Amino acid sequence: MGTPDFSVGALEALIKAGHQITAVVTQPDKPKGRGKELQMSPVKQCALKYDIPVFQPVKIKAQEEVSILRNFEADIFIVAAFGQILSEEILKMPRFGCINIHASLLPKYRGAGPIQRVILEGEKETGITIMQMDQGIDTGDILLQSAFPIDPKETGDSLHDKLAEEGARLIVEALEKIEAGEITPRKQKEEEASYAGMLQKSMGRIDWNKDAAQIERMVRGLNSWPSAYTTYRGKTLKIWDSDISENETASEEVVPGMVTAVKKDAIYVRTGEKELRITELQLEGKKRMAVKDFLLGYQIKAGEMLG
Repeated sequence: MGTPDFSVGALEALIKAGHQITAVVTQPDKPKGRGKELQMSPVKQCALKYDIPVFQPVKIKAQEEVSILRNFEADIFIVAAFGQILSEEILKMPRFGCINIHASLLPKYRGAGPIQRVILEGEKETGITIMQMDQGIDTGDILLQSAFPIDPKETGDSLHDKLAEEGARLIVEALEKIEAGEITPRKQKEEEASYAGMLQKSMGRIDWNKDAAQIERMVRGLNSWPSAYTTYRGKTLKIWDSDISENETASEEVVPGMVTAVKKDAIYVRTGEKELRITELQLEGKKRMAVKDFLLGYQIKAGEMLG
């Protein structure tokens, strides 16, 4: 059971490991683009490539959908970013229950947005948890975990790809150990739990009163969606790459959001603490570009305000 790109690697890894996939369950096709043409989920595209039956329930908890699901004889249900909540009836259906590939080190960052949240919060490591599903949101017993460090320049996109790859590897290992009876489930420590909700577009709006470190993490963590953005001369300005600058423009006139310096390859902006050095951006209606190229068409000056 899965829907986006994150789930595809796990499906392919299970197929290559020799497991028989009796069905793939994914979200219904959705209209996309200007023409509103129906588009298949990445997992459905992968399933069709391998001639695997595809089931697309609108509401998987509905009784008629549960009856269809029961016809796909399976020892275990594997869930990876499926996008619907399973009922207790479904959780108990297969012999080994339902297990989930979750993109954080549970119990930290339960919920739909753990990949980006670890960057936003400045965590030093993250990883994959294979967990036995129960009726709570990512509250089930931990079966297997794998941790790795977060790169100082990690983005939401790059971390997504690393976690998808590690999830694919770990689910194959988990199934071998479940089959051999070599896993001892362990309870999550509730006192260590935290929640990472679904990303919202509004999360990308930069508050220049925050310190430069927080904003720099936003730029990386919310790349590529919803992206970190501000406004410039009435237009949306996305920031794609930045660093924390040690520059300190000490003056009462300098306020958060003010451009303090413009160099050939960077724009410096005052924040609540320190300055942000912007090196790559995208103005509304334009392509993403390096600051040195942006400055060929826009004469931004020190003293101008962003946001």
